[in-house]
Amino acid sequence: MKPEQLTLLNSVSTPAMHPDGTKAVVSVVRPDFDADNYVGQLWSVPLDSTKQPRRITRGFRDTSPAFSPDGLVLAFLRSDPDGKAQVFVVEAAGGEPQQITDQHSGVNGFVWAPDSHRLAVAARVPERGRYGTVDGVSPGSEDARLISANQYRMNGVGYTSDQHQQLFVVEVPELGGEPAVVPRGRAAHEQPGRKGIGIPVARQLTFGSSDHESPCFSSDSAHLYFVAALHDGHDDDLVTSVYRVDVHGGEPVPVGPSNRPLQTVTDVRLSTDGRWLFYVARDLGASGTDFVARNGVLHVMPIDGGEASALTDIEHLDVSGPLEPSGPASVLVLNTALGSVELLDVSADGAITPLVHGARVVTGATVAANGEIAVSYSDAATAGDLASLDRGELRLLTDFSAELRNNSRVSEPLEFKANSADGHPVQGWLVLPDGPGPHPVLLTIHGGPFSQYTGAYFDEAQAYAAAGYAVVMCNPRGSSGYGQAHGRAIKERLGTVDMQDVLAFLDAAVTAFDALDQDRVGIMGGSYGGYLTAWTIAHDHRFKGAIVERGFLDPVSFAGSADIGWFFGGEYTGGSLEQMVAQSPMAVAGSVTTPTLVVHSENDLRCPLEQGQRYYSQLKAQGVETALLVFPGEDHELSRSGTPHHRKQRFQHILAWWAKYLPTASNRPKE
Repeated sequence: MKPEQLTLLNSVSTPAMHPDGTKAVVSVVRPDFDADNYVGQLWSVPLDSTKQPRRITRGFRDTSPAFSPDGLVLAFLRSDPDGKAQVFVVEAAGGEPQQITDQHSGVNGFVWAPDSHRLAVAARVPERGRYGTVDGVSPGSEDARLISANQYRMNGVGYTSDQHQQLFVVEVPELGGEPAVVPRGRAAHEQPGRKGIGIPVARQLTFGSSDHESPCFSSDSAHLYFVAALHDGHDDDLVTSVYRVDVHGGEPVPVGPSNRPLQTVTDVRLSTDGRWLFYVARDLGASGTDFVARNGVLHVMPIDGGEASALTDIEHLDVSGPLEPSGPASVLVLNTALGSVELLDVSADGAITPLVHGARVVTGATVAANGEIAVSYSDAATAGDLASLDRGELRLLTDFSAELRNNSRVSEPLEFKANSADGHPVQGWLVLPDGPGPHPVLLTIHGGPFSQYTGAYFDEAQAYAAAGYAVVMCNPRGSSGYGQAHGRAIKERLGTVDMQDVLAFLDAAVTAFDALDQDRVGIMGGSYGGYLTAWTIAHDHRFKGAIVERGFLDPVSFAGSADIGWFFGGEYTGGSLEQMVAQSPMAVAGSVTTPTLVVHSENDLRCPLEQGQRYYSQLKAQGVETALLVFPGEDHELSRSGTPHHRKQRFQHILAWWAKYLPTASNRPKE
């Protein structure tokens, strides 16, 4: 894949299955250079594979489809180029979509009530006088902010304490009838109370000083369950809990289990039979902030609270939502495992049935009333497609990556395992370019650190392989998918066994594959991967070049500048100054001699720009060949969701750096 082929990357949403099981609807979104934005529409996909999918909307960016439980209405989010999404509804049989929300900051998500007459909507509510709520008051002329909290900013959002996410209920108007006409002239005088059909009034249900997330209705549509941090002292920990509020208003009531430890709850869903609440939570230790490498665990408890039971193993399974009901008392969940994301069916009695596993990344699934299951996923050959589950096997229903495969070479990742210096097994992949080699090698390191590489299509690896590089990537200790002990092995030990693992994997790969040139190796990574890249080049000088992107480079200054700085660095490195300095790339930057490109974004609140600036300045001052590449208007997610123009530019600058310091046969300067 070339940088200019980013527009071929189609991402596919979690499917919305029609209750009768005959079709599913997905959103298909891609980067667009002309709009310098992400565009996409909804597609209807018949579960009868003899019929073809078809595009059913024409909005700028239509996402998040969901059928009403009675199957009559399809709701979705429609965004215009300014990025603010609103809820639209359309008859399931087709027709003209109708807008039913008008939230100032846009809608972040919604969920249907079982009665099919109303939606719960999540949207940020800005404080009066901020974020354009008053004409003529620009961001630069807003009142000053007096801050006394730990939690007041979020990457990709900005300040949060003056625009918390709240929940609303919206009544869905009847569709299909003739729209009312707004009276004019003498008719308006004679009928002063009559109005045309407009946008329904959204009734706000929550008002707390917390983000309110993961709403779901009770089976009688009379109450709304959700996740928030409304307890005393919530600014000093990461604890979130399940609450319930009446759809007509009132104070939220906690619905916590009587045996609950300190946890952060991420998803909640009512069972179809109305008896149970399923929720996913991660333990936080005695401090309420020890989030390091905590696996997600599926729990179940009675709808009115009481004792909760853990349904999945805390050590070996790492489950996440969205939770999708699959039976009267069971849900579908995703499980991160061994470089893949599986689909599991889990019942309230603890029975677990694997549905999709192997070298795939499942991104979502849904179940129809007749038991049909639709699954969205990616693998080595597709950036995103939809399949149905047929007797334990996936039956492909779409081919949204056909143009990508037809117009670029897709190099299938080769799974490879190596042993670290202490014998610990390390799983990873090798992505090879065309030709016999020997090829220059790029060792890439993922972020997180509690995340993982997979064998699915990865645009970064494909772009570097297309340029002639052999890409080596692995999941060292600290990664997710291999158990909590594996993930927590680097707690207060950053830069130890994790560096040992990636270097051992690199050594094993260049030894096992003759196509790799062990004397021409570069290293690169982003976020935590930027950390480990910067740390490694201070201790190992074999690399011809390095790229340190959006890095966690100085735990000391990070504590005061990052949105998560008040807890993240202290939990990973330990809270003392001595511990932070002992694991700081800035503290050992004086040992770096490797030519290093530092890449950062101006609006990165997760790993703030000062991290990259100070690291670059240190290298520059000591005479290391270095450059600082800064992207305006972008945040920590540049490589994944930055503007298409900037994503293309990023690839171009990265490849230019490697062409200079690690040339391939095609870009090596002529003598």
